[in-house]
Amino acid sequence: MKKYLLPLMCLIAVNSAIADSNVMFGDKINSLTLYAAQSVGSGSLLKLVQPGLWDFNPQTFVMLQYAQPIKFFRLDSRLNLNIGQNFAYKSSQGLSFTGIGISVDSALLQYDGWYIGIGIGPFMRNSRDYWVESRLVFEEKFFIGKNISDNWYVELFTVHFSNGNFTPRNEGFNFAGLSFGYKF
Repeated sequence: MKKYLLPLMCLIAVNSAIADSNVMFGDKINSLTLYAAQSVGSGSLLKLVQPGLWDFNPQTFVMLQYAQPIKFFRLDSRLNLNIGQNFAYKSSQGLSFTGIGISVDSALLQYDGWYIGIGIGPFMRNSRDYWVESRLVFEEKFFIGKNISDNWYVELFTVHFSNGNFTPRNEGFNFAGLSFGYKF
């Protein structure tokens, strides 16, 4: 599975170009974002966009993201380096994990400082668990963001971690939360 990381990183680098202006950055060239989320249960990617299916579990996810603006298939996007920690409480299944990954988030729609987008990227975790038995997982993210000043933005997001059914156990992790970012 590690052999897929290098080709994926090369694909991301080849298909991206530096952006002049980007709805997620304005005239800035870097950002730091802090994400905080609550688990909405295991299950498929479709669970992210159907809040009626959410099953809140005693897990909290936090992530710090460094990003730079890019164009990805002509969409305003950001190339991210992420480090995240899932804290699972009252769990005998060992669901806590630390992960590091790269991802690309793209704004599909934008209007007057608001944007709606999706993101995807590989993560390497430090553990296997009952829900996903591989260390390599993929992050899929949906988000709605708003620039609240030249330097600050806020996003509502949902994120799904799973391994794409590379292993028999792949229930996935789903989270919903809020992020605050600083552009510089």
